[in-house]
Amino acid sequence: MAVKYIPYFPNTLDGQAILDNFVRTKRVLRYRDNAQVVERIERGMPLYEMEQKERIGVNPNHNMVIRGECLSACAYLKDKGIQVDLVYIDPPFASGADYAKKVYIRRNPKVAEAIAQAEKELDVEELKAFEEKMYGDVWDKERYLNWMYENLMAIKSVMSDEASIYVHLDWHIGHYVKILLDEIFGEDNFRNEIIWHYADYMQGNATNALPKKHDNIFFYSKQDTYYYERITEKLDTPVKRNRVVWNGETKTLEVARDADGKIIYETFNEKYLDSVWDIGQTAVTRKTSGEYLGYATQKPEAVLDRIIKASSKEGMLVADFFGGSGVTAAVANKLGRNFVHCDIGINSIQTTRDRLLADKAEFDVLEIQDGVSLFRNPVQTMDKLKSLIKGLRNEDSLDKFWEGSIVDTKYGMMPVYLPNLMDSSTRLLDKPLMNRIIREALPDLPDETKRVIVYYIDITDKQEIEQFIKEQNDQTTIEIELRDLKQVLDDVVVEDEAEWEVSETHDALWTGWKVELKSFHSDRVLRKIEEVNLKGQQQALQQKAKGKEKEFKPITISDEGLETIEWVSLDCTNADKQAPWHSDTEIKIDRLGYVIRNGKKAQEFWDASIKCDSKPLRMRIRNICGDETIYLI
Repeated sequence: MAVKYIPYFPNTLDGQAILDNFVRTKRVLRYRDNAQVVERIERGMPLYEMEQKERIGVNPNHNMVIRGECLSACAYLKDKGIQVDLVYIDPPFASGADYAKKVYIRRNPKVAEAIAQAEKELDVEELKAFEEKMYGDVWDKERYLNWMYENLMAIKSVMSDEASIYVHLDWHIGHYVKILLDEIFGEDNFRNEIIWHYADYMQGNATNALPKKHDNIFFYSKQDTYYYERITEKLDTPVKRNRVVWNGETKTLEVARDADGKIIYETFNEKYLDSVWDIGQTAVTRKTSGEYLGYATQKPEAVLDRIIKASSKEGMLVADFFGGSGVTAAVANKLGRNFVHCDIGINSIQTTRDRLLADKAEFDVLEIQDGVSLFRNPVQTMDKLKSLIKGLRNEDSLDKFWEGSIVDTKYGMMPVYLPNLMDSSTRLLDKPLMNRIIREALPDLPDETKRVIVYYIDITDKQEIEQFIKEQNDQTTIEIELRDLKQVLDDVVVEDEAEWEVSETHDALWTGWKVELKSFHSDRVLRKIEEVNLKGQQQALQQKAKGKEKEFKPITISDEGLETIEWVSLDCTNADKQAPWHSDTEIKIDRLGYVIRNGKKAQEFWDASIKCDSKPLRMRIRNICGDETIYLI
């Protein structure tokens, strides 16, 4: 359960258009016995314990990188009295797409020197790789709008009076969210619709419509007075034109003249920005931009540079509650602003942490303790759950409300409900949700259904819910069994295995400690590789059957398994496995096998070791899929 709930509902704005095809956060509870409609207003944002996982630098400005949901992050900020001066969010676009991370097998450091020469001739695309799901942007419209409404209301509650918000979307759902923003912030506080045009994006032939090459960014202020600074961009070619001055008496713009009445001309090398921005996509221009990190939804720093310069000044707090690759935090740090980065996916937290470390930023890495042990991200956790719930299978005959079914000798087919880990509103099992199950979901089940299983993460009061089921579920003979999903989630994360040797060196060149990795085995990574190989073999057989034989090269891992390591860090400060991490030294291995030492790139292959000045107490290893394990040395 949450520690407490933080209220966050302001008064409804008068005179605003209301988008009326979803129920917002007021869920209707109708009882069979009477016609009375009882509305339960959400108690507020759930506040959970916040655990400090790591501190980078001294962090006097209290910069934060938070793993958790927007709603809970806002509850934490509000409880601490922290107000945000500028918000940029790039939430899911309801595009129906699955986004994946490209995972590269690193080089085996035991044979790195032998392949150094071959590296010069190697095509990067030939590197062995596979894809891992990051998140699924698949929503029905009503659920998406409910989810966005809650998040936007929560964000508004932590914005300072002079704050602004920029909401980045595209054609899929942006027009709906624009109406929500009018309702929440007031259409009088709508400032701009910014069109980010990316001419470098290749979108096939687009023969039946115009190519879609822009995103929409909606800019709102919280109230009439807000911070804003006009920003300029350089002109490709300087322009010479007459100077214009303001006549305060007539309140008009007039042409400036000198003492002799001649028009004054001047050369302009820059112009004020308008609401159409031509900026190339980071992913497309990665070879020239140098900033692309391989993150599926990464946005260019140039977009955030304009937003942050326009709507904040040095020392202000900038927040991104769907932080992704960390571009908002990175640009805010470079421009002397403080930052809050929040995201639910571990890949986002790791990418942002490493990015900020390279930029010499100082910050805390925090994690919301909401009882949900996520496996990398919500999508992969949901997939993992399906394999961990014994007997759960897909069932095409069931409505999408049910995740699948379990077959039991006594009860037959038992439909199974799982809360959606992408949608925080489904995590709490309360009367309105149970009422929906009883009134809407149960009647549509096959006649032979005897029992259903309802998993929950959080519950208002189990006895109260069970009593509610007894009172209301008298229209069917279907039993409802409640199960705590957290017990299954606890089994999601399994630690990787590693072997190493520690040695101390005293010589004229260097004095210190060295940890050499001997072997590393990740069952999760190996299973993923087996899955990819099996799929590749099946595709090769299908092509062969069509007379299009194509050689399939399976991904292979050495006995040592060291090529499945992405990052290693040593803590020479804390010996307690549960204490916040202190990275005294760290190395990251890029996809070509080169070392990035403490955020600085080096032109050398990794030799399977890491050095430090003091005696190492703990070691932390991240595998190529993003799972991290801490070992006591």
